Amino acid sequence: MSFRPTLPLHKKSSTAWLARQSRDPFVKARLSSPSSYRSRAAYKLIELNDKWGRFLSRPSLRSVVDLGAAPGGWSQVVAENFGWTFHAADNAEDFGLREETKVQKRGSWSTEPMNKTTGRGKIVALDLLPMMPIPGVQTLQMDFLAPGSARIVRDALKSSQNPEGTADIVLSDMAANFSGSKIRDSQMSLDICHAVFDFAKGALTVRAVDERGKTSCGGILLLKHFAHPLLQEFRKEHLEPNFHLVHYIKPDSSRADSAEGYWLCRGWLGRA
Repeated sequence: MSFRPTLPLHKKSSTAWLARQSRDPFVKARLSSPSSYRSRAAYKLIELNDKWGRFLSRPSLRSVVDLGAAPGGWSQVVAENFGWTFHAADNAEDFGLREETKVQKRGSWSTEPMNKTTGRGKIVALDLLPMMPIPGVQTLQMDFLAPGSARIVRDALKSSQNPEGTADIVLSDMAANFSGSKIRDSQMSLDICHAVFDFAKGALTVRAVDERGKTSCGGILLLKHFAHPLLQEFRKEHLEPNFHLVHYIKPDSSRADSAEGYWLCRGWLGRA
């Protein structure tokens, strides 16, 4: 999947953007927060979690994958919910190294984070861009669609509680750079949704019923998209048949003039 580089801002649009930023309460909160979230988007995930059943806070949650994670705001929120704190600096000396170099240095793709003292579970964050370390989060600088990526992520998620290395939650806040063409931008959003779904269907924990008739929750997919009829078709063809419940959400922290929205898909059925 190719992405266009960000277009340069003209002086007028740049001034308008700066004015909007100065008025934005979530930008102000991020700059003043002791948690020091790396992006405004962190507040969207906090809001979604708080208003939709605190799906990141379930004690039974074992594993989360954050796709297109840089600069790391969503991974920070997940780490908080897993009990990690932000004052530590896991593997800071590894920042900027390619994954192959980390493997040579540490000996494994799935090495435990250093200074593991307070958190639980496994969090894996993937992006083509390097990320500064986050306590409790294993970052992989790689394309999540590349051959072998799914195996690497599964290896990173494996634990005694999760020997198969499946993901209880897959998160995607990815978006392509806007081109100014509604048709092209909608197609790019659709392409990303297809790519994330293709990854998720091989990664998520399947909703199942045990011999006592107890139903497991099944994996959750939280997926950003931009409203368009093509995207609604994607929901009907791919999401609704494969998840127990699919909710459309436009969080308050999402700007009102944006077509951005999220699908919260609960209970992966494993049919795809």
